[in-house]
Amino acid sequence: MTHVQLLTEQATSSQSLHKPLELYIFIDPLCTTAVDMQCIVRKLQVQYEQYFTCRFILSTKLASLNCIEEKTKGCISGQDVDVKHPVLPSVAVKAAELQGKRAGLRFLTKLQECLMLKQKNLQSYNTLLEIAQQSQLDMQEFRNDFGSKEAAHAFQCDLHITNEMDVSELPTIVFFNECIEDEGLKVSGLYTYEVYEHILSEMLNAPLIPNQPPPVEELLGRFHSLSTQEIAAMYNLTEAAAEREMKKRMLQQKVERTQANDVTLWRLKHA
Repeated sequence: MTHVQLLTEQATSSQSLHKPLELYIFIDPLCTTAVDMQCIVRKLQVQYEQYFTCRFILSTKLASLNCIEEKTKGCISGQDVDVKHPVLPSVAVKAAELQGKRAGLRFLTKLQECLMLKQKNLQSYNTLLEIAQQSQLDMQEFRNDFGSKEAAHAFQCDLHITNEMDVSELPTIVFFNECIEDEGLKVSGLYTYEVYEHILSEMLNAPLIPNQPPPVEELLGRFHSLSTQEIAAMYNLTEAAAEREMKKRMLQQKVERTQANDVTLWRLKHA
């Protein structure tokens, strides 16, 4: 059941000094609701990123990482052709983050893109290597980090935060303000965009001033790909109108599209 709950836990010292709010976004990267949450967070970022920073917390359930660490080491050494396990995508995101926050976000974005298209087994080690390659990561470093204690520990830290904040439903967002004495606001479950917009305003105790969305080409450069549904939401269009606008750009050789399972993704077309 979805619910809103006050928390006494506070944001860490990484909280931005320049933006008054920080959002902890708890997701299971293999759950389709993570994609729905991604759409909402992206629109919030486009309209209101002057007010908040966000941090994604991976909350895949797992009793122990020891067997996974050993198996991924086996992959790296060539002992195994492939390994499949539900936790591997989360460990892979943490391995990517060891190359920097932007690298980790690129990998997570590409992972969710593949989740939408449902074309590959995302629990496969070899598939995750392909995603790392497409995310322009240093592949040797990624292979080494995938089987490292550092990546496993980083994921365990996410599980610890999930447990400490008593997050039992995914997705969940915890809103913190810059005053460490104030409680965080935990919003469990998935709501409409307007609900999160209202919460931002309530947390700031002031009306929100939205930014106008930039040209769609700029958004595609930022987010790598966008679905027709996301584009429609960003610009307050119907999906049919968004589809028409993107087809015009496709005829102009500005964008390209990928279609699968009733999902259309748009990307910038590179020469």
